[in-house]
Amino acid sequence: MAPLLAPPGWPSQVRPPDAPDWERSAAAWLLDLCPPDYRRYAGLRRHVVVLARFAVLHVEANQAACRRGLSEARADLGQVASLDVVDAALQTFQLEEARLLAVRRAAGLVEEALRGRRYVARL
Repeated sequence: MAPLLAPPGWPSQVRPPDAPDWERSAAAWLLDLCPPDYRRYAGLRRHVVVLARFAVLHVEANQAACRRGLSEARADLGQVASLDVVDAALQTFQLEEARLLAVRRAAGLVEEALRGRRYVARL
C-alpha cells in the first residue's frame, strides 16, 4: 500500500487524502474558513467538494478586500488617524494578505483532492 501523501502547503488540520475520515477533517477545516452562517446549510455539509468551492471563493474575497485596504488605507484613514496608526494598519493588511495567500493555497489543495487529484512525490 502506498503511503498517504499530502502536498506542500496542505493544512495540518486536515488528514492526508485517502486517510480514514480525511473528508470529515477537510469539512471541519473548510467550515472554519467560512462565515459561521455557512454551517446552517445542509447542502454544504453534505457535499464537501461544494463546501470547498465556497471556502475558496470566500478566501479569495478576503484577499481582494486586503488588496483594496492596502491601496486605499492612506487616503481613507489619513484624515482620521495619525501616520503611525495608518502605517500600523498597512502592516496589518500586509500580514493578513500573507496569511490569506497560504490559506488560499491550502484550500485549493483540499478542493483539488476532493475532486480526485492526488499528489505524487517527485525526487
